[in-house]
Amino acid sequence: MRKRILITGGAGFIGSSLALRLKDDFDVVIFDNLHRNAFEKTPLAGAPSVTLVKGDVLDLQAVRQAAKGCSVVFHMASIAGVDTVMKNPVLTMKVALQGTMNVLEAVSGLESFDRFVDLSTSEVFGQYAYKVTEGDITQLGAVGEARWTYAVSKLATEHLALNYHKQYGLPALSIRPFNIFGPRQVGEGAIHHFIRRALAGEDVVVHNDGSQIRAWCYINDIIDALLLVMERPEAVGEAFNIGNPRSTITIYNLAREVIRIAGSRSRIVQKDWPFADVELRIPDISKARRLLGFEPSWNLEDGLERTVDWYREFS
Repeated sequence: MRKRILITGGAGFIGSSLALRLKDDFDVVIFDNLHRNAFEKTPLAGAPSVTLVKGDVLDLQAVRQAAKGCSVVFHMASIAGVDTVMKNPVLTMKVALQGTMNVLEAVSGLESFDRFVDLSTSEVFGQYAYKVTEGDITQLGAVGEARWTYAVSKLATEHLALNYHKQYGLPALSIRPFNIFGPRQVGEGAIHHFIRRALAGEDVVVHNDGSQIRAWCYINDIIDALLLVMERPEAVGEAFNIGNPRSTITIYNLAREVIRIAGSRSRIVQKDWPFADVELRIPDISKARRLLGFEPSWNLEDGLERTVDWYREFS
């Protein structure tokens, strides 16, 4: 009998990419309010193994209904994007905290339940994160700074998921993605912004001088990691950094790479950003290597070329 898998927030960028990989071998339920809809640009709608349920994780009964018969849940539903978070800090925390509690409650009573995968964020490490391990102390911003409400709430969901494991035996774990990019990315994000503007010949905007440093991870690599944690018993009760430390670059040079690959004549324009920002973000992924056998295989240039080609064809 085929496993039934629920992806909350499954119409988003990572969720829809995961569903595409799962649909041939599993029955997939995508639960999403469709606020950010990458689903519509995929063949998922016509797949007989995929069911789309429009709903909100704040609605416990709707979540319970969607979770029926599922043995694996990938919980991805959240408010995302720095600009959106800063405009809606209360809703950001509400969706993360109450929404995650609702999903945990919905799956706690299920029979033959195999895995609860909480999608957290690398933002739990704060402004400066150089080769950070899962055991390093998280660094959160000042109370009242809306920029950090996403990180605070995501760190809380990690505690929720792992404490359900400790107290109730729920087979839960957390993933901390580091700067994921690729085709079908919707909403905000540096690479999304850079590619769209470069293809249109418009100015590409970087915050301040663009010296912020990021390690970028192509979408296929994080999907590989998600499939690993679904199957590996060693993953239960753990948190994992998932990223590609080899694809590290400043934001300014990232903009230059995108413009080059796109064959664009766009200019890079520096814009003052008076808000808190992440200046350095590079993961240590040795734990994922050791326990999961995870190894990112996509380099930055190849991933950017694939992504630019997709935006050129579909956007």
